[in-house]
Amino acid sequence: MPLIRPSQDADISAVTAIYRHHVLTGTGTFETEPPSASDMATRRDDVLSKGLPYLVVEEVGEVLGFAYCNWFKPRSAYRFSAEDSIYMAPSAHRKGLGKALLSELCAQAERAGVRKFLAVIGDSANAGSIGVHTSLGFRHAGVLKSCGWKFDRWLDVVMMEKPLGAGDTTSPQ
Repeated sequence: MPLIRPSQDADISAVTAIYRHHVLTGTGTFETEPPSASDMATRRDDVLSKGLPYLVVEEVGEVLGFAYCNWFKPRSAYRFSAEDSIYMAPSAHRKGLGKALLSELCAQAERAGVRKFLAVIGDSANAGSIGVHTSLGFRHAGVLKSCGWKFDRWLDVVMMEKPLGAGDTTSPQ
C-alpha cells in the first residue's frame, strides 16, 4: 500500500533520480541540466525552512514520486500564494499516486497558510499534469505561449489556480 509522508534526507537520491528523468526526457520542467543531489538537498532545505511541505510517496520502501510547494514570489504581498511541484517516477504513472500525493500537498499547504495554490505547468501538451490538477479542482488561469525552448521546440506554460481554505473570501489576518 502506498505511503505519503514528509520527505527525509535519505530520500534525496531517489528524488534526484526522478527529477533527472524529467529534466532529460520531459517538458514538465524547463531545466535542461539535471541538478546534483546536493542541489536537490539545498532546494528541499529551502522549502522546509519556510515551513512548507515537501512530501514523497513510497511503496514497498521505494520512493515513486515527490511534491512540494514554495512561495510564488518573494515579495510580502504574495505570502499567501504558493506554487506546487510534483514529479513521479515513470513506473508510477497512471496509478493514482500522483493525484493522492497532490491532494495531500494541497491539504498540507492549506495548513501552512496558503490561500491560493498555483500550478505553473510546462508544455500545454502535458495532459497528465493538467489532468491531475483539473481533477483536484484547479482551474485554468491562462497560457504563456512559447516562453520556453527545450528539445528544439517552443513550449507554452499553462497556469492553473485553486483557492485553499477560505481563499480570498476573508482577510488572512
